[in-house]
Amino acid sequence: MKTFEVPTKEQVSPSNQVLFDNLKKGIGMVPNLYAAMALSDQALASYLNLSTAKTSLRAKEKEIVNLVVSQVNSCDYCNSAHTAIGKMNGFTDEQILEIRKGAASFDSKYDALAKFAKNAAEDKGHVDEDVIGAFYAAGYTDENLVDVLLVIADKVFTNYLYAITQVPIDFPKAPALN
Repeated sequence: MKTFEVPTKEQVSPSNQVLFDNLKKGIGMVPNLYAAMALSDQALASYLNLSTAKTSLRAKEKEIVNLVVSQVNSCDYCNSAHTAIGKMNGFTDEQILEIRKGAASFDSKYDALAKFAKNAAEDKGHVDEDVIGAFYAAGYTDENLVDVLLVIADKVFTNYLYAITQVPIDFPKAPALN
């Protein structure tokens, strides 16, 4: 298998160098997976536009989807990154572990979201009617459904990129699920 080296700022295009600078200013680092995206002249900018676009979902809801899908896809990098982000958004360690399993017993609305995201990710969009019904019964809308699917698509991209590149994880390692 090809070994992917994490590119440095000097090894990427001038437009990606600007994005590296912006990331360092904004979050204090260029995550290795983002740097891997910079192997393409356009992918990093496209990804950042997608991942930071306006959405009907709150930050915690996006993190639920990110955590569930990353677990479904066995992405150690994204599990680690989103465990850290989940904590920054107020989830406890125990809640994050439960969310990664596809549930959120501590909040009925989040539970419906986690179950929907897990079913959608595992079954490639073929979500069970009862899971969709519970999603809507929890108060989610058609707009939310579309936005959840967009977050799933975002996460599938990063999960697959990590699976192929195996760049070093530069976040605290997420614990394994029991």
